[in-house]
Amino acid sequence: MRLASNASTARRASHICVTVVRYLCAGKGLPAGCRLIEKIELFNVETMNHKNYMYVWGLGALFALSSCSSELDIPEAPVYNRERSLTVTLNQEFQTIDGFGASDAWRCQMVGRYWPEEKKNAIADWLFSHEFDENGNPKGIGLSMWRFYIGSGSMEQGAESGIADEWRRAECFQSADGTYDWEKQAGQRWFLRAARDRGVGRFLAFSLSAPVHMSLNGKGFSTPEQRMNIQEGKMPAYADFLVDCIENLQKKEGVTFNYLSPVNEPQWDWSSGSQEGTPVTNEEMHQFVTLLSERLSQRGLSTTIALGEAGSINYLYQDVNAENRDNQIEAFWNPSSSLSIASLPNVEKVMTGHSYWSVWPLEDMISHRRNLSTKIGTYSGLKYWQTEYCPMESPGTSEVPNGDGNVRDLGMQTALYVARIIHHDLTYANASSWQWWTALTRANYKDGLIYLDDGNSEGGQSAGYCKEDGYARDSKLMWAFGNYSFFVRPGMKRVAVTTDSSDPLNEAKDVMISAYKDEAAGKLVIVAVNIGKVNREYHLNTDCKLKNQTLVPYVTSENSNLAKGTEMPVNELSIPARSVVTFVGEIE
Repeated sequence: MRLASNASTARRASHICVTVVRYLCAGKGLPAGCRLIEKIELFNVETMNHKNYMYVWGLGALFALSSCSSELDIPEAPVYNRERSLTVTLNQEFQTIDGFGASDAWRCQMVGRYWPEEKKNAIADWLFSHEFDENGNPKGIGLSMWRFYIGSGSMEQGAESGIADEWRRAECFQSADGTYDWEKQAGQRWFLRAARDRGVGRFLAFSLSAPVHMSLNGKGFSTPEQRMNIQEGKMPAYADFLVDCIENLQKKEGVTFNYLSPVNEPQWDWSSGSQEGTPVTNEEMHQFVTLLSERLSQRGLSTTIALGEAGSINYLYQDVNAENRDNQIEAFWNPSSSLSIASLPNVEKVMTGHSYWSVWPLEDMISHRRNLSTKIGTYSGLKYWQTEYCPMESPGTSEVPNGDGNVRDLGMQTALYVARIIHHDLTYANASSWQWWTALTRANYKDGLIYLDDGNSEGGQSAGYCKEDGYARDSKLMWAFGNYSFFVRPGMKRVAVTTDSSDPLNEAKDVMISAYKDEAAGKLVIVAVNIGKVNREYHLNTDCKLKNQTLVPYVTSENSNLAKGTEMPVNELSIPARSVVTFVGEIE
């Protein structure tokens, strides 16, 4: 064959070379060969000369044969993908957002009580601030909901509590004689006020167990039984206790508790002694909610009961076992059920659950949420909240460092893993609220937004570790969460998004996009999670007109923390690889 210098012949030469490589590597799963194809296809055939042709042919033969005989580690070439289409339809609405939050559980009691004021305020700014700095970057992640834990008294018991880790014990406002000390839980109350002062608008009080002086075994955790850990006849006193706490904290701290969550993961037996907790049957939950509803109503409190906190979301929508702690949507919201709470006062029309054990593999994550959404949709006006999550599954090292929840990760890998879950909870389960487990952690585990350590180790749980001071470290996970919590505010509505892709599994491994509108403020917010290794470009179509036909990006990646970027035309939206990007636009 005579080699020519014209462009068309050059293209044919490049095509033949690619074909040869594909033939030699076919069926052998050879990544090096695939990467070589990318390199050849990107070669500038317009300027290729005789010498270049020979180089490409020789390179193709060498790498194809090498690929067929060994695992060569060849760096990936940059990939230039075609522009994709993104359509946002504001007139097609889904759920109304109730807020994004996290809890003060355990760790805030130490940091809020003992740590220096300067450090506490820096932590509070990260969590609660909804302000921008002089460069237009968010100062924090602007949580719109804060979960306050009402403790059961294991802290006062000390080692006798049976809970070895002091940081997992909690004080109780009430003593065994029925008197109250409202100076208890000082560290948590510090963060409660810090949230209030920084504009957090919604507060949720939650309980894990009855006070220890009311429990069957005198502990904050249960014996290995399937019933609620409370003495016979003490459930009314427990209800009075929770309502007293809400009423007095509101007066003393100047906050309004919008919600009360009275049970937590009632499916587990909580007998290990690792923390406060109790199992609860559906019948016991109904009895307890009825008592709380009466007392909240009688006192004229606006607090509503948010029921569920299922340990895994399948307990909400299906029969799991014979323990009568499952199929809770049907049990509590079917008007014909003997356990229905639908007509009770001071009850939020919501079921709450935790995303644990339902996010891997990806097929299961999608199917669980579709099933949950279908069941929720059976009852008009019923909402779903995802109220607790941190990685505990074992999806492998390709998903999270160490392959599971162990070992802290301040980088993007865990942040992207969690962002994918948030996206699916919002778009497939139609969650109106998404809440992280615990805001702070000192453990070498992926359970915090902010990580505490002594500067010499990656966390610890020994006595006194970081109790009175230490280092607070932000995480990419925190900032990626902020891509939602800072910009997607209570009252906003999720709206329809369509892209070129119609395969949810492919999207879960590539780019996931959701959109929200704020009618009152005239804003459009688009959140994109690019879990892949390739930059993506999109052309946006909408059924509204945007000011200047531009959007402002805020990017969380390995190199930026919710950083404001340059305005982008709607037909040139760029989503960097391994990033979470929030686009904000003004609707005209």
